Amino acid sequence: MSDLLALPLTTLDGEPTTLGDLTGGRAALVVNVASRCGLTPQYGRLEALQQEYAARGFTVVGVPCNQFAGQEPGTAEEISTFCSATYGVTFPMTGKLEVNGAGAAPLYRELTRAPDAAGEAGPVQWNFEKFVLAADGSVVGRFRPATEPDAAEVRAAIEAVLPA
Repeated sequence: MSDLLALPLTTLDGEPTTLGDLTGGRAALVVNVASRCGLTPQYGRLEALQQEYAARGFTVVGVPCNQFAGQEPGTAEEISTFCSATYGVTFPMTGKLEVNGAGAAPLYRELTRAPDAAGEAGPVQWNFEKFVLAADGSVVGRFRPATEPDAAEVRAAIEAVLPA
């Protein structure tokens, strides 16, 4: 199991957890999310992926982040209500985290070491940056914010790590 899966997190409800607990041994798409961003409609596509692939050993994990132009200012309860009422989100969500800089959560310090398709690692560019993880926690794909969650290249990365 990857050390990534053992890193401490909290759920959106404030309960202690780990990425491994949230993924339950499944492949995952980890995405930093925000409720007041031009990319917020990606929540709908993330939920569609959750519904499509969950039975095959996959989950989306949403990570609220307020680091980009203050686009996730809400409380945990406000975020939860918005996500469920607006997009019908059923996938697990962590508590709000920082993804860049000195205050970056350990999860993102590790995730941002992975390169994107252009070979670039480093800071998250904006809300809705996506990381595909195999069930063992290894990062197998990184997709920048403008890449839609259901884009062919994201689907290919997910399909590659699902059980046969």
